[in-house]
Amino acid sequence: MRLSIVTSPNARQFYVIKSYTNKHGKRTSKIVEKLGNEQEVLTKAKGKDSIEWAKEYITKLNEEEKAGTANVLIKRSPTKLIEKDSKNCFNCGYLFLQKIYHELGINKLCKTISEKYKFEFDLDSILSRLIYGRIIFPSSKLSTSKLSAKFIEQPNFEWHHVYRALEVISSEMEYIQSELYKNSLSISKRNTGILYYDCTNYFFEIEEEEGLKQYGKCKENRPNPIVQMGLFMDGDGIPLAFNITAGNTNEQITLTPLEEKILEDFKLSKFIVCTDAGLASAANRKFNDKDERAFITTQSIKKLKKHLMDWALSTDGWHLSGDKKIYDISKLEETEESRELYYDRKFYKERWINENGLEQKLIVTYSIKYKDYQRKVRNSQIERASKLILQKPAKIR
Repeated sequence: MRLSIVTSPNARQFYVIKSYTNKHGKRTSKIVEKLGNEQEVLTKAKGKDSIEWAKEYITKLNEEEKAGTANVLIKRSPTKLIEKDSKNCFNCGYLFLQKIYHELGINKLCKTISEKYKFEFDLDSILSRLIYGRIIFPSSKLSTSKLSAKFIEQPNFEWHHVYRALEVISSEMEYIQSELYKNSLSISKRNTGILYYDCTNYFFEIEEEEGLKQYGKCKENRPNPIVQMGLFMDGDGIPLAFNITAGNTNEQITLTPLEEKILEDFKLSKFIVCTDAGLASAANRKFNDKDERAFITTQSIKKLKKHLMDWALSTDGWHLSGDKKIYDISKLEETEESRELYYDRKFYKERWINENGLEQKLIVTYSIKYKDYQRKVRNSQIERASKLILQKPAKIR
């Protein structure tokens, strides 16, 4: 910014002007601020020379602009009428999501898919709005289309195009997932040494089965057809890959096909798969006991063989990390001092077993704190049951 003085027969006007390049590539200038005539500037200068003060003022403006602390002045007219039915308020909260969207290259994926299918609607506009909407204001596809009109950048599609786009996205699901993983590596390092896998399901407000929507065990115990989703997350809890299966599919058989896709498409080979007991079938354990893969899963003590159950429930043979002493957990609470000392510690015992051609290490843990929690839960259940017996025995099943 620099000083410009316009001289007329009656007065001199002082302006702050700034040079810039316009959209046609030509250098021009614009008035940033009108300082006033010479008398007005002398009043502001408070005894200083008018030109000297104006130059010092502009130097300060340049320093503030360089430091990013300059004040932005927006002019408003109290007499100007706002045009009827015009929109002046827009949602810009999605812009930080847009940055991540483009860093992941999703807009480029949409372009590639659009060129493959030769459709006319804007897949990039649809998918980006569905993603922004799901995070900012989760709602139906119709509501998402309407609410997207409040964004600064207007959506370039009709709401019925969303349904057509979803069919395309579904058919290209595996390609999108593998490309997203590759693109994510340029943003941050992925923790793929540990992978977590679990399943959930979604119900539909329909009465008859159709396609993947089949009757199965609903997580919400609803009597509606469901579909099942299996999801792999990396060690930082960031989604890696997912699949959708029929609602009547045994969740144990969903792990291997998706993991094979990760091995093939994501070029991953060395990792530990973590699941709950429901997904830890013998077949899944053996599949992850190959090459450089391994598994960690929970195990019900009740389903162990008797000699292993006796070993797990025995009070002796327990260890603490970093301590060579062997503990008997039945003696930990003999005194209040002893109980307080070990209250937040976790004891463990471990052993190797080899059954049905599969070698595994069993690890059992114990803590006084968790024991107290489970005891509290159990006692409250007994208390509720006792009240029910006394007050409403007819309702007991």
